[in-house]
Amino acid sequence: MLDGAATVLPYTGAEYLESIRDDREVWIHGERVEDVTAHPAFRNSARSIARLYDALHDPVYQERLTGPTDTGNGGFTHPGFVNARTVDDLVAARAAMRVWAELSFGWMGRTPDYKAGMVAALGAHPEWYGEYKDNAVAWYRKGQERIPYLGHAIVHPPVDRHLPFEETRDVFFHVEKETDNGLVVSGAKVVATGAPLTHSVFVSHYGPAKNKDYAVVCMAPTAGKGVKLLARTSYELNAATTGSPFDYPLSSRLDENDSILVFDHALIPWEDVLVYDVQKMAEFDHVSAWPSRALLQSATRMAVKLEFLIGAMSKALDIKGGKDAPPIRLALGEAITWRNTIVAMTDGMIQSATPHAGGNSLIPNSEFGVAYAALAPQLYRRVKEIIQTVVASGLIYLNSSVADFEEPTVRAYLDRFLRGSAGLTALDRSKTMKLLWDAIGTEFGGRHELYELNYFGAPALNYSRGLELAEESGDLQRWRGLAEACMDDYDLKGWTAPGLLNPSDVSVVATRRGR
Repeated sequence: MLDGAATVLPYTGAEYLESIRDDREVWIHGERVEDVTAHPAFRNSARSIARLYDALHDPVYQERLTGPTDTGNGGFTHPGFVNARTVDDLVAARAAMRVWAELSFGWMGRTPDYKAGMVAALGAHPEWYGEYKDNAVAWYRKGQERIPYLGHAIVHPPVDRHLPFEETRDVFFHVEKETDNGLVVSGAKVVATGAPLTHSVFVSHYGPAKNKDYAVVCMAPTAGKGVKLLARTSYELNAATTGSPFDYPLSSRLDENDSILVFDHALIPWEDVLVYDVQKMAEFDHVSAWPSRALLQSATRMAVKLEFLIGAMSKALDIKGGKDAPPIRLALGEAITWRNTIVAMTDGMIQSATPHAGGNSLIPNSEFGVAYAALAPQLYRRVKEIIQTVVASGLIYLNSSVADFEEPTVRAYLDRFLRGSAGLTALDRSKTMKLLWDAIGTEFGGRHELYELNYFGAPALNYSRGLELAEESGDLQRWRGLAEACMDDYDLKGWTAPGLLNPSDVSVVATRRGR
């Protein structure tokens, strides 16, 4: 920081919104969006992100949400963006992640702190990036001081994946040529969740690449020339068109649009390139350890999401009546158990954190992180099933929209027949059940089930990774040794361990054998 220069601080909400009013090329329903902060498909979701940025500057949240930068600029940041060196650093990062998750009720998974793990990784071992070391350092600094919103797209489109990369060059992201200004790239990446509202998108590849043209890790500018986002249908727009915030309280403001990220002769400036090498691409996930950091954010958010669902389910049971019946209490208790399991996993990720980057960094424990990634799809589906079972038809025993309450004739019937139990009103029922239905029953809710299922890849991949980690760490061999130590205590003739008595005086088998 130059003497007399103003300290660089994170975006405020207003600054964030202004920063994404640019030339980004976002397409939806056959039209190019002029301004994502004004278009009804994106505007309230953009403001939900802005709310996170505002919280960074709000004294109500700052103690839990912010900490000092380590760049020397004298500013503050979200602790998740700082390379952790102690357990306390990870505790502070989780606390901040939780604040942001609570502000979106756990329903926005790819908030800016999801890629905090990537930013922190750049500060842990910048030398590894070789000729792009200065880029890593610059992004680490910018990530902390300004907290840009980074998207994430690391998967090739589901097209002819059985073929070599070279045979799908027209589809897969690849380098076309090198120029003085950067790499010219074409192809697509999926799924760019939340990308229409980001500043840049982290682009990488899951797995090794055999050709340098595909071995690129970069921060692609969202508004860069030749970068296009083909948005899926907007649940926010659907909610605004067919209902109201009362009818769709989640999808109308927390819709992270999952877009197809297309590069059509797009330029990636050299300063945004982090890896451009086949061998380094193969090593990147392990060396950076960004997945371990990202899993801490993911699990923290999931815990909040389950807390929200449990709270909404409990309120729904008040309305239905019979909430004290043993089966209902058991179901609610099971959901709470799953929430507690996730929180315990984040504790394990932190308290069993492992040194990394030559001791220059402390990363969340990978074994616990991968276990969370493997378990999350099952537990999310189970909690959804519990809600569907215990709330049952109460989820659809509802009026059509808020307009029904404004029509006197209909309102009279609603007040009589839609009322809740124990003095709760029809309005109480409608507001609570519509909230819960938006969470699990609408198209928004269905997308979230699919989203959680594939959040960190197919569950089978995480089971496989869990086995690999146990083999690499020597845990599996130790566990085999535990079983073998037990087996060493006996043989065909009986106990071999000292102090144990053979049953020759009482054993029927031993008697039959003449012992």
